[in-house]
Amino acid sequence: MASAKLNVAGAGVFGLACAWELLRRGQPVQVFEAARIGAGSSGGHVGALAPHAPENWNPKKQIQLDALIGAHDWWAEVARVGGTDPGYARTGRIQPVAEGAEDRMRERIAASKVNWPDWAGMELTDSPQAGLVPLSPSGLWLIDRLTARISPRRAGAALAAAIRAKGGEIIEGTPAPDAPAIWATGVAGLAPFGGNGVKGQSALLAFDAGDQPQVFADGLHIVPHSDGTVAIGSTSERDATDTGTDHQLDELVAKARLYCPALADAPVVDRWAGIRPRAKSRAPIVGAWPGRPGHYVANGGFKIGLAMAPAAAGMLADLILEGRDRIPEGFRPPMAAD
Repeated sequence: MASAKLNVAGAGVFGLACAWELLRRGQPVQVFEAARIGAGSSGGHVGALAPHAPENWNPKKQIQLDALIGAHDWWAEVARVGGTDPGYARTGRIQPVAEGAEDRMRERIAASKVNWPDWAGMELTDSPQAGLVPLSPSGLWLIDRLTARISPRRAGAALAAAIRAKGGEIIEGTPAPDAPAIWATGVAGLAPFGGNGVKGQSALLAFDAGDQPQVFADGLHIVPHSDGTVAIGSTSERDATDTGTDHQLDELVAKARLYCPALADAPVVDRWAGIRPRAKSRAPIVGAWPGRPGHYVANGGFKIGLAMAPAAAGMLADLILEGRDRIPEGFRPPMAAD
């Protein structure tokens, strides 16, 4: 195991998770962040740790499933070491079922019984027990017990606290030197590998739903957090490059109030917009940087970065510290363009 500090570039959730995973295994690190912790796409509100659909199973889905299963213990250790709560809880999810979709949902349930643990499985219900029940045209709802939530900003603060408690250094306002490092710089670091940035907007409402299941309806995430707020998100704007909020977020909030009338009078207390890194493959980019010995990449989390960060960090730590390569072919960084 190396004794010299290993550089990590970027203090979003991927960079911080990599730094923490290395530290917990005894490898000293220092994190360089050009702006501030969570300044990019890790600074939003939603924090939905939701699984991929259980049908058409593949290695990407398996890795995300393993990460979701292990998330409770992983984040509990982060909280214990750093003394800061990341807002994690496995609260489950409820989804309205469209008319005519009942058979497809039963097929999905059958696939979950094959590919998910028994305790995490899906089921249909006509009488959901939840604090936020979305309107359902069919009178049926699909629920699962695997989905969890985390507060993105609190998660970043918790990881930073744990890293510092373990003796790691986080240097904000300073770009990383062009030296061997793990490069987890989000959209700014995605260009050599293809892909693009996709803008997202989200809002935070003052509404205390406790540890109730989150809602997923018509592409909309409605996520209760433990601090008496509910997160609403997010848009997906491929051609936008600004980071301002606009009427599209207002429409998103109105849609959430329509699906969950209990939110009708909940005031909006914060608005956010950011550019999320989306790799060309749509899978995270994790592994050794081709042609640059000693350099590694952790990027492209897009909408599943919070869920995949512990998995990406674990795979990189195995590679760097043990020489053990268990990174799926579809995750590996492509040869950078000239």
